[in-house]
Amino acid sequence: MNRWRIGLTAVLVVVAMVVGTTMVSASPSNRGKTIRVVERATTDTVIDLGAAGDSLGDLLVFGNNIYNRANTTVVGRDQGSCVRTNPGSSWECTWTTILAKGSITVEGPFYDDLRDTLFAITGGTGRYQNARGQMKLHSRDAVGSELDFVFHVIG
Repeated sequence: MNRWRIGLTAVLVVVAMVVGTTMVSASPSNRGKTIRVVERATTDTVIDLGAAGDSLGDLLVFGNNIYNRANTTVVGRDQGSCVRTNPGSSWECTWTTILAKGSITVEGPFYDDLRDTLFAITGGTGRYQNARGQMKLHSRDAVGSELDFVFHVIG
């Protein structure tokens, strides 16, 4: 009989831990935060490093102003680079978006056809020091001169 009670107690403890963990992970504080800003791509520069023309290994570098969601007020900067990985198709990019209360770093593909893309949030500083999640990049025009950055930050 004692063994049965000990076993039942152990099962109840495990169930309580699972339920408690589920409740914590579903709490509003862990759902994250959405940050919406606009990049005006005014400094983008391609450096031809491989074979002449668009080729594997070329470099795209930039450091642009970041505007609020309404695209009216400067709220920060970004800085980063992209390496040409698929000529005529895409780049692999890493950059940091610097805002008033910290910075967020992302990594992922940027497509020549300007399709919406998801970037991994790889870290941050300040308010975003434990940041993870993803950022959606959306071109606001046909030439990619203005881009929406929609960060879904967890942590």
